[in-house]
Amino acid sequence: MSSYDPLYDPEKDVHFGVPSLQQAIDRARKVLDEKAAANIHDQDEMIRAAYGLHYVLHDLLAALDAEGGER
Repeated sequence: MSSYDPLYDPEKDVHFGVPSLQQAIDRARKVLDEKAAANIHDQDEMIRAAYGLHYVLHDLLAALDAEGGER
């Protein structure tokens, strides 16, 4: 057992549905715009930014894989 909780645990975290590629791109751009103003000196804001960006990147890669026929 690790001394921390990982951001993503494939045994507990299930990815529900894959967005279309355009939806994933739009969402990634929106979250990037939102997180761009985060205060780098505020630990809570950085955690929220990392969490949000992790999930949009996960969706974007899933959509790219689906578009390419890999899943």
